[in-house]
Amino acid sequence: MFEHRMILMKRLLPHIALILVLTQLLLILVSWLLSAAIPTSGVRSLLSSEGLRWFLGHFSDVLGTPFLLCLLLILMAYGCLKGCGILRFKSSYRQSRALIITSLLLLVYVGVIVLLVMMPHAILLSATGSLWPSPFSAAIVPMLAFGVTLLSAVYGFVSGTFRNRTDIYLSLINGIRNGAPILLFYVLLGQIYYSLQFILPLSPSNF
Repeated sequence: MFEHRMILMKRLLPHIALILVLTQLLLILVSWLLSAAIPTSGVRSLLSSEGLRWFLGHFSDVLGTPFLLCLLLILMAYGCLKGCGILRFKSSYRQSRALIITSLLLLVYVGVIVLLVMMPHAILLSATGSLWPSPFSAAIVPMLAFGVTLLSAVYGFVSGTFRNRTDIYLSLINGIRNGAPILLFYVLLGQIYYSLQFILPLSPSNF
């Protein structure tokens, strides 16, 4: 059943991607038609000189967001988590020992983070002593991703799933490879979203 669903998703995703590309093209055409037919509407055309400058000049800026970095870190952490074998845990001696060691390391890791936010004048708190917004809130996804990667690597080594650092490297790469459709849809959806911000007069835009 699961494999059947995966096959359906693989067949469906290219069609969804094509729909998003056509939506972007339609958005460009509609923006041009509305700006030409109703000049007082305030709608900005993506085919105008201003629109082309924005589209080409800010393509990397609008998509290179912190969310993209967090997404990459999450995919790599998931790849390491999946590759280490802990999701297929069996009560063998090596895996049980690996789980115990990993659990102890998890307690240490969480303890260090707690100390960094709970101690007086903690370095991860904001200048006013709050957790949100603060360096802690800004780094929570990277810290979680690093923690998952570290714990997965330790579990993999102790259990024997990872034999060397090459196995860890490959698991990180596999995470990005398996998450490639997510990255593609991020680009397509992100460009549609920011194009709408540019086109619509009531949308806040910094470009």
